Amino acid sequence: MTRSELVARIASSNPHLRHRDAERLVDAVLREIAEALRQGHRVELRGFGAFSIKDRAPRVARDPRLGNTVQVASKRVLHFKSSKLLNKRLNEALGVPPKKGGTSES
Repeated sequence: MTRSELVARIASSNPHLRHRDAERLVDAVLREIAEALRQGHRVELRGFGAFSIKDRAPRVARDPRLGNTVQVASKRVLHFKSSKLLNKRLNEALGVPPKKGGTSES
């Protein structure tokens, strides 16, 4: 789903909202998530998942085309961990049976 498809779905499922208002709503939510991550905060949306920033240390890697070793600088990367509820919904939609034994994985 693209951003514009999300806006269209929100606007169509909420007749009291104009398309322009739904677009502003989506933009505001995404902007706030991005700003919180930029400031180093974790963003948790209950029932959906959590966004966080992870620091990757510098490392030596291999260029797959030439085989040369290259230095990769340290960087910050976005990490998303889906919630148990979202995982359950996805697996139910795909027809995957639930795990037996009641053990939970983190």
